[in-house]
Amino acid sequence: MAKKAKKKKHDEHIDESWLVPYADILTLLLALFIVLFASSSVDQEKLEKMSAVFNQVFDGGTGFLEQPAPIQSPNAESNQTPQQAQQNSAYLKDQKELAEIKDSVDNFIAVNEMEGQFATAMTDEGLLVTIRDSILFDPGKAEIKPEYNSIAKELSDVIVSNPPRSIVITGHTDNVPAGPNFTSNLQLSGLRAVNFAEILINSNSKLDRRNFSIQGYGENRAIAPNDSTEGRSKNRRVEVLIQPLVTEDGTSAKKTN
Repeated sequence: MAKKAKKKKHDEHIDESWLVPYADILTLLLALFIVLFASSSVDQEKLEKMSAVFNQVFDGGTGFLEQPAPIQSPNAESNQTPQQAQQNSAYLKDQKELAEIKDSVDNFIAVNEMEGQFATAMTDEGLLVTIRDSILFDPGKAEIKPEYNSIAKELSDVIVSNPPRSIVITGHTDNVPAGPNFTSNLQLSGLRAVNFAEILINSNSKLDRRNFSIQGYGENRAIAPNDSTEGRSKNRRVEVLIQPLVTEDGTSAKKTN
């Protein structure tokens, strides 16, 4: 009986599924190297070429490398003109000097332990120093209490600047009538501002009265409701505004007086 021919054993199939993720890894590594190389280059033309290669790897399309480079070279040309750069530098320098004056005033407040009576703030109009009038004036009076003359004199040393800045002294009251000695709260607030400015100017020869201006608003610019003792206390205040020398556009600030 004839023997059946043996069937040849098929060659074992080699599993090549690992090649797919391997190829993906290589592609991602290539992309990573391209990104690192392009990002480190300051040559915009080379960056655009790398972007084109990167897009081809992923079968075309718009890649994120076509967007403006996120890292600007320190030697890259600025969008600002030399004049604009100079103006911006002058403004920043002036703001820094105002901040230094603020630090000096804050130190003055801390040394005298008067945090509850004084406050400072940088505003669009300049450095604003707010003083509760309760430490300066008796109710219904415009004369500064004698015991606080020394405080005003110390403050005059702190606000001196070179070149001199315009300083606006403003008086405010609550809505309680000023009393028989004044025609209105407007008059009372104005006289309080005048008297406080006089002490500052007379206490320091470096302060020129031509750089000072006086305002009085009475109860018309309240910062708190006048329906409580606390609110009225906040509204009775004297404000010292130390103005900038340079505006944000780099031009010289106009004097208000």
